[in-house]
Amino acid sequence: MKLIVINNQEWRQNAISLRKEAEQAMAKYASVNPYTNEVFATYENPTKDHVEDSLALAHALYKKWRHEDPSVRAETLKKIAAKFQEKRAEMAKIMTLEMGKKLSESLEEVDICIGIMNYYADHGPELLQPVDLPNPYGHAYYLKQATGVIMACEPWNFPLYQVIRVFAPNFVVGNPMLLKHAHNVPSSANMAAKLVRAGGAPEGSLINLFLTYDQLDEVIADPRVQGVALTGSERGGQSVAENAGKNLKKSTMELGGNDAFIVLSDADPAVLKKALSDARSYNNGQVCTSSKRMIVVKDRYEEVLEDMKEVYEGLKWGDPLLDETTLPPMNSESSKEKLQKQVDQAIAGGAKVYYQYPEIDSKGAFFRPIILTNVTKDNPVFDQEMFGPVCVVYKVEDEDEAIELANDSSYGLGSSVISSDIQHAEEVAAQIETGMTVINGRWITDGSLPFGGVKKSGYGRELSPLGLEAFVNEHLVIDFTDQNSK
Repeated sequence: MKLIVINNQEWRQNAISLRKEAEQAMAKYASVNPYTNEVFATYENPTKDHVEDSLALAHALYKKWRHEDPSVRAETLKKIAAKFQEKRAEMAKIMTLEMGKKLSESLEEVDICIGIMNYYADHGPELLQPVDLPNPYGHAYYLKQATGVIMACEPWNFPLYQVIRVFAPNFVVGNPMLLKHAHNVPSSANMAAKLVRAGGAPEGSLINLFLTYDQLDEVIADPRVQGVALTGSERGGQSVAENAGKNLKKSTMELGGNDAFIVLSDADPAVLKKALSDARSYNNGQVCTSSKRMIVVKDRYEEVLEDMKEVYEGLKWGDPLLDETTLPPMNSESSKEKLQKQVDQAIAGGAKVYYQYPEIDSKGAFFRPIILTNVTKDNPVFDQEMFGPVCVVYKVEDEDEAIELANDSSYGLGSSVISSDIQHAEEVAAQIETGMTVINGRWITDGSLPFGGVKKSGYGRELSPLGLEAFVNEHLVIDFTDQNSK
């Protein structure tokens, strides 16, 4: 018995060592073109001194900014937006080379980021004005003040957008930002930080660090860091949120989604077809808010299947830098393999293949788009997020069953409702347990609109006035002078 205990201990130690080695391997940063699977840039993790210098610089800037009016930073943010406009094509190409999205979508992503920066430059100072609080005691109001350095952990699927939607509001607020980007988009992270600096932001406004996971934990624990923003997987969110909570740091978590796309009987066929045209193919389906579950009332079920088949059949695989390409590779071989494993599990669990794209003769990380039906609640993938061009279509008897199925998920990020009766569509939208709903369309984003979810899709909001206040100190001030004179 003693020998068995010792062996078990050795096994545990070996398992822990292997896990740590795997985590450290994932923390290495390399730019790999998923179209060719060739490495074109690698980056080293920062030294301990580099991390310390970065924290010190960002914290010193925070203290300086406390004495500066937000309007000054808003003017600078306008200049940063202009610099991104100037370098639009260069930034877009880097994103496409690193994670494989179509060049047209990369260009659109840069434009979205420019819009977000201009939104906060135009509205940030006004949104940060003190708020009066009527009360029986005296003149009261609360200030909206910066809290300190923010640690942002961002994913690969939108290499620039994910960074800017945290950076822009916090820059105006006066919270400097440290960035740990995904390990496979380091060149995009590097360029984003350089463009922010080139646009006139002071040193320390946005510092890109190629942190290991151990270094990330240490940064979050540092008392100079006052907030943590993460967009990523449920597992990544659990780990970072746990560390943030342990160190009493406020956090926002924008995690995965398994969004419902509800099609009601009165859906306009043209509106439906347009909404489906890229609901599951935009960014090659690698979007947290992509419509992953098509929930269709029975009299429109065959129509949706045929519409989706038509979308997938019309895709043309190829080099994502070329305009004619409409089916780019996945972001990496590992993502492709993970998605294939999920599809295999779904089919083994009883799912039926309605359509799959033909074989692709390429060494790139291409995944053949597929439409699945007959996914039942006991299927292993029923409550999993499938991150890629996999379309799962459900047939339901009526609207009530559609809403019930939409809510039968551990996720609650986004959703869509397709109906000709807008008032009724709004009533349906209100019954969905989700952070965002689009009527007669698929996911959109803009600086003026809040982004975030519920359940295992995370908590907190980014963008809009809500995102501006995510890491703000609501500082109450109350004047008792009148009370004392009575």
